[in-house]
Amino acid sequence: MKAQDYIALELEYGAHNYAPLPVVLTRGKGPYVWDVNDKKYFDFLSAYSAVNQGHCHPKIVKALTDQAKTLCLTSRAFYNDALGPYEEYVTRFFGYEKVLAMNTGAEAVETAIKLARRWGYVKKNIPVDKALIICCEGNFHGRTISVISMSTDPTSYSQFGPHTPGFVKIPYDNIPALEEVLEKEGDRVAGFLVEPIQGEAGVKMPAEGYLKQCAALCKKHNVLFMADEVQTGIARTGERICCDHEEVHPDILILGKAISGGVLPVSAVLANNDIMLTIKPGEHGSTFGGFPLACKVAQAALEVVEEENLAEKATYLGEIVRHYLKGIPSNRIELVRGKGLLNAVIITPKDGVEAWDVCMKMAENGVLAKPTHRHIIRLAPPLIIKESQLMQALDLIKKSILSFDN
Repeated sequence: MKAQDYIALELEYGAHNYAPLPVVLTRGKGPYVWDVNDKKYFDFLSAYSAVNQGHCHPKIVKALTDQAKTLCLTSRAFYNDALGPYEEYVTRFFGYEKVLAMNTGAEAVETAIKLARRWGYVKKNIPVDKALIICCEGNFHGRTISVISMSTDPTSYSQFGPHTPGFVKIPYDNIPALEEVLEKEGDRVAGFLVEPIQGEAGVKMPAEGYLKQCAALCKKHNVLFMADEVQTGIARTGERICCDHEEVHPDILILGKAISGGVLPVSAVLANNDIMLTIKPGEHGSTFGGFPLACKVAQAALEVVEEENLAEKATYLGEIVRHYLKGIPSNRIELVRGKGLLNAVIITPKDGVEAWDVCMKMAENGVLAKPTHRHIIRLAPPLIIKESQLMQALDLIKKSILSFDN
């Protein structure tokens, strides 16, 4: 079969809910992927930062295969010998008393919302069914009905209503807006949910000190500070979680994607006992949440982060990326921004050329990335990429952008 045959099969038999680049991948290793024609690419998307540890990392794959030979799934109807050790490891790793294991990032966000609401009723004494969650315009927390009810992107919420009530939307990176809602509705607010960096919005970064000020306001009004670090966590921005840059310890921490190194769907919600233990047996769960395979894979993935100093690498290499991109002599580049190895190039659409066209040219030259919106290209290679490999990829990105100036 040829590449077009695989694409045709997806179009014929699959839902049309994605618009991929026309590249058909068949294998990956480290920072590279290969298509069915055996063409080699640098992966500069990393499955939306799920593959921070690189494709098919041998330690993570070994953890998967070793466990798969003994026990894959038990459900939570019984104990198993993998979940407890993983729970101890992950809570100590991030500094919490409890973890609730789930599978996808959207599930983890839903779990966090349920936790915050339950805490609001049980601990804060918010009147029944009156709890509010504050969220930010431009957010992306997933695709479930409740999550899209927080969205301000019409492509996420249009014609999927009626939407879930109980959310208050405020501008991102706007302390006065948060303060105003808390002063007015603070008694009803259970939590403030925020991405430390808005990834899908185009690696949109708040002003320095924003997270710390938000956390302080939440504490003042007895509101839970909830950090969605599904994309920014696990060393991507140069710290274990992005909130660490401002020494903020979220009341509820939401993780996913790279917590499994891209090997399995694994997510986690972390909180202390006062919050987590408000949910009792039978009130929340998942058949696959915390299944043995996931536990072994996630622990191995986190061990790789520490053993290979991936946070430090992200900091060092990220500075190289931004310096290089800012030096490309093209008036198509409007702005370069980011933190660690989560970066974006904002392209000025002109002459009929948009971010999609640049990504297509990059793919032709051997670098895979995907636009978000019409004018932003997110660049997020695996954190294990070597400096020499990074420079090769950056040269190809430069070549691709400059090709439109000729």
